[in-house]
Amino acid sequence: MLPFKSLTSRIVFLHILAVALAAIFLPLLLLWLLNSEISALHREAMRDQADVLGERLAVDAAGKVALDLPESLRGLYSDAYGRYRYDVYDGKGELLFSSHHDGSRQRTATLGTISGASVTREIGGQTVRIHVAEDLSHRDVIIDDIVSNFFRRVGWITIPTLLVLLAIDIVIFRRAVIPLLQASEEARNIGPARTDIRLPTERIPSEILPLVTAVNQAFDRLEDGFRVQRQFTADAAHQLRTPLAILKTRIETLQAGEGVGELHADIESMSRIVSQLLEIAELDMLELGPGETADLRAVCAEVVGSIAPYALAQGKDIALRGTDDPVPVRGNAQMLQRAIFNLAENAIKYTADKTCVDVEVCEDGSVRVRDCGPGIPLAEQGVIFQRFWRGDRRRTDGAGLGLSIVRSVASDHEATVEVENLPSGGAQFTLGFRLADAAP
Repeated sequence: MLPFKSLTSRIVFLHILAVALAAIFLPLLLLWLLNSEISALHREAMRDQADVLGERLAVDAAGKVALDLPESLRGLYSDAYGRYRYDVYDGKGELLFSSHHDGSRQRTATLGTISGASVTREIGGQTVRIHVAEDLSHRDVIIDDIVSNFFRRVGWITIPTLLVLLAIDIVIFRRAVIPLLQASEEARNIGPARTDIRLPTERIPSEILPLVTAVNQAFDRLEDGFRVQRQFTADAAHQLRTPLAILKTRIETLQAGEGVGELHADIESMSRIVSQLLEIAELDMLELGPGETADLRAVCAEVVGSIAPYALAQGKDIALRGTDDPVPVRGNAQMLQRAIFNLAENAIKYTADKTCVDVEVCEDGSVRVRDCGPGIPLAEQGVIFQRFWRGDRRRTDGAGLGLSIVRSVASDHEATVEVENLPSGGAQFTLGFRLADAAP
C-alpha cells in the first residue's frame, strides 16, 4: 500500500522510483553495449587481418605452404610493435608460421597468449587455420579511455536527462488530472439547494468516466428523492390549511365558553406549524442565483415593519438599529426576509414583557437580533437549529421549525449563524452574509 492518497502523488512517486532505477541500470546497460560494440569491432578487425594473411599464403613447388609478408605487415606483427600476433596451423594442428621469433615454443603456450579471431583457408588443397589476436595489454589508448572514463565523463548525463523527463512528466500528469480537479470543484457546489448540478463528463479520462457517470446517475436518483420529499411537504401543508380554516370558522360560531379560547390557541399553533412547513417547502424550491444580491438594510426594515404589530400585541417592542445606508449582500431577498423574520419572531416569544427586541444591521453584512429573555444554556446552543427541537416542551406556541429555517437559509447563502448569551441577559443571534462586492 502506498502512503499517498493523491492519485498524482502516487503516479509521481512510482515514476521517481522508476527514474531512480533507470538512472542506475541505464549507464550499466550503455557500458555493456559499449564493451560489446568494442569487442565486435575488435573481432571484425581481427578477421580482416586474418583474411589479409590468408591472401599471403601459397604452396611452393615442393608442396609446402609458404608465407610471403611485405615489410609493412612484418612491422605490424613485430615484437617491437608488440600489439598484434598471428599463428598459422596446418590441418593436423601443427604450427606452420608465427609472429614470435622463438618458433620452437610449444603449441599450448602459444595458444594461451592468442586472443582474437581465426579463419580457415584451403591453400593448394591443404587446410590451414590462421589465428590473429591483439595483445590486450597494448590496446588502443583511446578505447581504454572511453571504457574507463565512461561513468565519469558520459554516464552522469543520464541522471539530469531523466530528471528533466521527470519534471516534464509531472507537468503532463497535472494537466491530465485537471478534468478530475474541475469535476471535484463542481461537486462541491452540489447540495440540497442545488441538486441540479452534475459532474462534467467532457475530457474525463476513459478509466474514470464510468465512475463519474455512476455518480451523476446517483445524483439523479437523489434529486428525484428530494423532489418527492419537497412535493410531499408542500402538498401536506396545503391539504392541512383547508380543514384548519374550516375548523377555525366553526369554532368562531360557537358561543363563548369554557375551552373556546384554548381551541383558538390550538388552531393558531397548528396554523403556524402548517405555515412553517409550507415555508420550508417553498425555500427548498427556491434557487439562489450566482450573482443575486439583496439590500440587507431594506430587508430588515421590512421585517421589523411587518412583525411590529405582533410584538405590540404581546406587550413588547421591536426596533431597527445600526447603519442607515444600504448594505448590499449576496443573496435572495425573499429568503433573507424569512430567516430574519423567524429570528425576530423567536426573540419576541422569549423576551421579557415590556422589553424591546433589537434588530441591528452592520456595514460588514451581518445582522444581529437581541432579546431580553432568559438566554440559551450552553448545552443547548448546538442543537437549537435542529428541526422540531424545543427547549421547553411545555410550550405549545411552536414546533421548533423557525431556527431550522434560519440555518437552512444561512447554509444556502454560505453565511454564518452564531448564538451567544449577552452579559446583561438575553440571547443574541448573528447572521453574517458576504458583501456583494466581496470575493468568495
